[in-house]
Amino acid sequence: MGSKITIIGAGSVGSTIAHILSLKPYVSELVMIDILKDKADGEIMDMAQGTGFRDPISMISGDYEDAAGSDIVIVTSGVARKPGQTRIELAKTNVAIMKSIAPQVAKHAPNALCIIVANPVDVLTYAFLKYSGMKENQVIGSGTLLDTVRLTYKLSQELGIAQRSIKGYVFGEHGDTSFIPWSMVTVEGIKLDEYTKGARRLGIDANDFDPDEVITYVRKSGGEIIKRKGATFYGVANSVVDVCEALMGAQDLVTVVSSMMHGEYGVDDVCTSCLTVIGPNGVKGKIEATLTDEEVAKFKASAEALKAVIKEMDIE
Repeated sequence: MGSKITIIGAGSVGSTIAHILSLKPYVSELVMIDILKDKADGEIMDMAQGTGFRDPISMISGDYEDAAGSDIVIVTSGVARKPGQTRIELAKTNVAIMKSIAPQVAKHAPNALCIIVANPVDVLTYAFLKYSGMKENQVIGSGTLLDTVRLTYKLSQELGIAQRSIKGYVFGEHGDTSFIPWSMVTVEGIKLDEYTKGARRLGIDANDFDPDEVITYVRKSGGEIIKRKGATFYGVANSVVDVCEALMGAQDLVTVVSSMMHGEYGVDDVCTSCLTVIGPNGVKGKIEATLTDEEVAKFKASAEALKAVIKEMDIE
């Protein structure tokens, strides 16, 4: 028997996630909830008509009551950042939206594993935890998983090697204080400088690159895409589906997602991203991989920036 997944928010991100999941054989039920009922109806109708090439799947647009029995609830609802709007202003608006959603999810799908996608995702993951009263293992923010994929994509272009061969991560906030722990970046276990030397001996065009330009690329990619096409949704949708597959898998997986910190790297009482073990029972905890002193300082600074935003939100 497949899984039941509810997606809250029928915008571009929620609809793209729903479309990808509708084609996965391990999903047997999909529910889409949106305050704009006609939009959710139309999205479901459109997607359902394209599922005739797979085993039957139940797809409906509904209300929170229809989320009952969900294995996973994905929250994408929230407004996009407007030109000239500060992060604080955006946070206040979307925290208010989360305050109305979280209790409904807890009421109707109390045993679900919840993936928070709306931005600012780290603040909203924290808010969802507080407003829902659900257990910490049940609540995961998409965090810097998309940033991490952007990192490995950029490095694959610079190094002339397949993206899947590169192991590297983006830690901290999904935002301007994120950072790359370069001490952890490898190509199939080989340190970057060693790989570059070996690749050049083989005639592979591995470029020298500026680490500052790489983190700028990671942080600014979303804005560049929005400037060109109005929104980002393919990359984040694939990242969220990857988290879903980890939660439905037979074994735990180590990845980068946002969840509550409990003293790792000297950080607590904030949701942010570092290596995290997730699986069928949700979040198992953080893996405190060794970082340099400079990297630990960057992690703490990123956490403090998030805490400053949370403090202004008056989340209880």
